[in-house]
Amino acid sequence: MKALTLRLSTLCLALAIVGVAHAAKEDMDVARLNSSLEQLASDPVLGPYAQAEQARAHDAVNQLAQARSRDRAHALYLAERRVDLARATAQLQESQLEITKLDREHDQIQLDGSRREAELARRELERQRLQYQMAQEESARQLAEGAEATAQAQAQADQAKKLAAAQARVANAAKKQADLAAQAARAMRSQMQQGDSSNSSTDKNQGK
Repeated sequence: MKALTLRLSTLCLALAIVGVAHAAKEDMDVARLNSSLEQLASDPVLGPYAQAEQARAHDAVNQLAQARSRDRAHALYLAERRVDLARATAQLQESQLEITKLDREHDQIQLDGSRREAELARRELERQRLQYQMAQEESARQLAEGAEATAQAQAQADQAKKLAAAQARVANAAKKQADLAAQAARAMRSQMQQGDSSNSSTDKNQGK
């Protein structure tokens, strides 16, 4: 009788140890997932992103902590996937913002370049105007002195061509600057629309 009692006591003790170990394993899973979410939320770069996904991941971990034994495996799988999805979404949103920033910087560089080209063209135009004025004054002086008019007329014609060419360069530079500014504006609107569409699509897919 004593032997049977001892065996029953040993069996109960073993079952209790198994139960404690299982509960400890459950607590470790919940703690691990909560720790991952806390690290994501406190990340200075990724923390501000994917707030909706982080909230869903917290809900999934809470459901895991309250899950019954038969539902635990499924709840653990869902919680782990939610945590992974929250981090991946935050990384994606941060990358998209960085790409948008780089695109804007590239557009600004191109716009600044076009402005410099336009400024150089304007300076060249002013220089050509001064030279043309000087040529006219020189022509008038030489004509007054009885110099040959044909050579001066040719010089004036050549200078007039240079002036026209400079004016054309200024016009082309101004047109290029306007085109780049319009292109940058369209690119910014397109990126904002794509970002809104991507976020909406992501929320719909996750809601499913």
